[in-house]
Amino acid sequence: MSTLKAFVVEDNAVIRESLIAALEELAPVEVIGTAEDERSAVEWLGQCGDAPLCDLVIVDIFLKAGSGLGVLRAARDRHRPMTMLVLSNYATSDMQRRCLALGASRVFDKSSELDELIGYCEQLAGNARDGHLVGPA
Repeated sequence: MSTLKAFVVEDNAVIRESLIAALEELAPVEVIGTAEDERSAVEWLGQCGDAPLCDLVIVDIFLKAGSGLGVLRAARDRHRPMTMLVLSNYATSDMQRRCLALGASRVFDKSSELDELIGYCEQLAGNARDGHLVGPA
């Protein structure tokens, strides 16, 4: 099983640190960067030129400044082979549609679907082939 390199975009420090601890302890994930706002996240994602710095980006919708939707849009426009996931307390069906339209692979409810997020990361790592992620069916 491959270890996924992840970038986490979450403005709440307590939630961010708890999420990182859970991902690194329970899934084959190494968090290599974080951001609290849209601008910082977009700048970090743009640092890599044509090659992605990470396999996985986990984004919250509401950030200190800007939104996760802007991060999704910027990542989609870069056409890089990385999996975008949304973890938010605002995972309504309308927001899920918007996130999926902007390139998110999945949307998870922060308050009730952390186990599902961990399981999805395990599946992604298990399905990694030749440096490219293949999402679970």
